[in-house]
Amino acid sequence: MQYLRYLILLVTLAVLTNVNAQNPTQADSIALQKLKEHPKREFRGVWVATVGNIDWPSPRSTVDQQKQKLVSILDQHQRTGLNAVMFQVRPAADAFYAKGIEPWSKWLMGKQGQVPNPFYDPLEFACVEAHKRGIELHAWFNPYRATTDNKYSALSPNHITNKHPEWFFTYGGLKTFNPGLPEVREYIVQIVLNVVDNYDIDGVHFDDYFYPYAIAGQKINDAAAYQQYGSGFTDIREWRRDNVNKLIKMLTDSIHKHNPRMKFGVSPFGIWANKSQNVDGSDTHGGDTYYELYADSRKWIKEGWVDYINPQLYRPIGDRLMAYDKLVSWWSDNTYNRHLYIGHAAYRLNEHQLPAFDRPSEMSDEVRLLRNNPRVQGSVYFSSQSLTNNKLGFTDSLRLNLYKHHALPPVMLWLDSIAPNTPRNLVVTKVPNSNQVQLKWEAPLPAGDKEPVYGYVVYRFEGEEKINISKPDNILHIQYDATPFFIDTTAQRGKTYLYLVTAIDRIKNESDRTPTMAVTVQ
Repeated sequence: MQYLRYLILLVTLAVLTNVNAQNPTQADSIALQKLKEHPKREFRGVWVATVGNIDWPSPRSTVDQQKQKLVSILDQHQRTGLNAVMFQVRPAADAFYAKGIEPWSKWLMGKQGQVPNPFYDPLEFACVEAHKRGIELHAWFNPYRATTDNKYSALSPNHITNKHPEWFFTYGGLKTFNPGLPEVREYIVQIVLNVVDNYDIDGVHFDDYFYPYAIAGQKINDAAAYQQYGSGFTDIREWRRDNVNKLIKMLTDSIHKHNPRMKFGVSPFGIWANKSQNVDGSDTHGGDTYYELYADSRKWIKEGWVDYINPQLYRPIGDRLMAYDKLVSWWSDNTYNRHLYIGHAAYRLNEHQLPAFDRPSEMSDEVRLLRNNPRVQGSVYFSSQSLTNNKLGFTDSLRLNLYKHHALPPVMLWLDSIAPNTPRNLVVTKVPNSNQVQLKWEAPLPAGDKEPVYGYVVYRFEGEEKINISKPDNILHIQYDATPFFIDTTAQRGKTYLYLVTAIDRIKNESDRTPTMAVTVQ
């Protein structure tokens, strides 16, 4: 996902391209399949990476420029039809938010620890602006990475590597938290809880960096921690996996205790294990999370420790080493009734490393393929700039076709299964001297779980059109705001419209609909 891994992969892929001929008949067949009806519920996310200023903010930009760019990014993703943003708030034991204990990230104002001037809180700003646009905001954390280079003298005196140097090992020139230390796990949990408690986020999101990706000639220096804490394990590799398992279990327990409706998900590398390594693995031939990163991502979803899993399936359909279609199928067989969102390599479009990604239809075919699998609930794209740059016209394909209708995020019934009550007393009137239509209503009676209403969905039908809210075609507006008011600015003169409204809660459970109200725009 991140730019360090990306640079390494570019070199690797240049070597592998010659042995990764695609199967064109398999890829082309996807486009011929009957496209599943546009879903009303679908997770449509994008990663907004701050590490290395990949997506945001631009280097050496002012506070006003940062705000303007973030608003522009969110506007573009809203127009594309996305409904979730994974916003990177902690790339390297640093912060893009004020209400915490770690220093400001160097990728914000150019120097680690430097406060934005004039002051603002980027995460708070992002939450407000995302919700204005009907977009969920998931705070994206890198749990274990502490530095991205070996320029340790540039770190803030308050950086955790300076305060607790004994918590880290150096691998490949980078400092990484030692997952085997109980105090490290407790520290990371508290970092995450600071954000859960203080920000209006919709979810906590982890990426693929746990124990470091293997580098030839490098050794993880955790023998002392293993000797101290590894009793009961005869294999250091099993102990390492258990260390990561403990963190994930601690996080899900703590996050849901602090906020029972907070979503928690992880985006692991695409292969859990290859079948050649493990009988339960996928029919693939690549790096893996279980043996290389000591991250048992399948266990986390099997045990219900995550609300969603978001594997990074960054190779094309029919790929000989890591076929997208095979991995979608494998992960869908291992969801254990949790949500599965597929990570797509939008950044690889038109980069010529893998021929399939030069085909304009490749990524659209990937979306069509996952939509035909009922155990897949959506997509996340890496990264934001690849979509805003409209590589190979893919963003247009989303906006004009695949995502042309609004979609609500899929509900997580294990977090909340009680829907709001129906909004009351809907009144629809034409605004004088305009084509606009005004809707007013009253908040519903309290729900069975006493949870307040989080927002509303406004539907619009024309004339004699059949009323059916099970499909997304007639969703006019999704509002993450409890204000019982909306103005339709898109009505056309001479038409009769039928309007109705539903209420949603934080998990996006939806109420029954109001009676329809008609208005003719004269």
